[in-house]
Amino acid sequence: MIADSADSAARSTPSAADRTMRAIAVHPGTAGSIHSRDVPRPAVADVPDGRGVLVRVLRVGVDGTDHEIVQAEYGRPPEGDDFLIIGHENLGEVVEVGPNVAAGVRPGSLVVSTVRRPGHSIYDRIGRQDVTLDDVYYERGINLLHGYLSEWYVEDAAWVVPLAPALSSVGVLLEPTSVAEKGIGQAYAIQRRLPVWRPEHGLVIGAGTIGLLAALILRLRGLEVTVYSRRRAPYLNSDLVDALGATYASSSDRSLADVAHDRGPFDVIFEASGFSPLVWEAAEALGKNGVLVLSSVTGGDRRVEIASDRINEGFVLGNKVMVGTVNASRDDFERGADDLVLAESRFSGWLERLLTTPVSGLDDAAAVLAALEDAATIKAYVEIAAPTSNTASR
Repeated sequence: MIADSADSAARSTPSAADRTMRAIAVHPGTAGSIHSRDVPRPAVADVPDGRGVLVRVLRVGVDGTDHEIVQAEYGRPPEGDDFLIIGHENLGEVVEVGPNVAAGVRPGSLVVSTVRRPGHSIYDRIGRQDVTLDDVYYERGINLLHGYLSEWYVEDAAWVVPLAPALSSVGVLLEPTSVAEKGIGQAYAIQRRLPVWRPEHGLVIGAGTIGLLAALILRLRGLEVTVYSRRRAPYLNSDLVDALGATYASSSDRSLADVAHDRGPFDVIFEASGFSPLVWEAAEALGKNGVLVLSSVTGGDRRVEIASDRINEGFVLGNKVMVGTVNASRDDFERGADDLVLAESRFSGWLERLLTTPVSGLDDAAAVLAALEDAATIKAYVEIAAPTSNTASR
């Protein structure tokens, strides 16, 4: 069920016939089990202490994580269920809030909710569950919590991030943007050790969604950026790099060492290729006082021979840093929301070009899988509802 407007939805009480909603889910551990199903519709009172936010879902992005869950590589259902609603990249419109929700989130607000929820470590207790010490973690649409690929969801206001109305067509990109924001933010935080660090040259390895968004963020910070990926230009991804005023280089034509010789030394390298041997080439290409950010999760058993003495010596004598990044905090989401607005101003239309592969509605689960497996896809997403006029005009 989709309400006619945020205000009317906030006032309405669902009848017995309207207490279910459509969703796309999997049976974790069973490959290819993606399917559409009816599930109970949530209510704002499901969140205690009057902090609930009921959201009508507009769009949900799907990515490699969802594909891996569909293929039964990981993912666990919530306790008591044998299914998991997938989808962690969300964009929605608030329809109702509890009495203890701050004024920044109100019916009609455009919002994105974060992904990971607190566990038990000291970091979880201070709202930094993105760096939890727990072995078991809770992520919506991924592990032990249902995701957002449904008509509605309800969430604690602590994890709901408001967006500017101008982002109604591209706000679904905020969750992947937050991943790049966290990695780059960590690089800058680490470099506070150097009081006059002024990065000039950045390298992004991988031209998928995360890599392109990392290139965008580095360009917004004024760096000269090179994006290094396997496929030869021209194609859409390389065109998007060009549109940022960055440089595209293909590993099919040039080694990373050659690119570093011509375009470096690199002060920041963001690795997002999913191909772990490139990490060690990147370590050699990193400039003195530089930071190498690793964002690829590589669960295989690939092995390579590396120049370990040279890499070690370069890191020690060059004061270099290598850091891993996964998930994102609320602060990363908020920085991402600001950068998306800035990107719309500086590179008008660029973000929308990332949204290559739409799927309409929640009834065709096979279409979602096909979109994920389409080689031309940069960002696949499910179009669930349109924003109301109230949201568009706010």
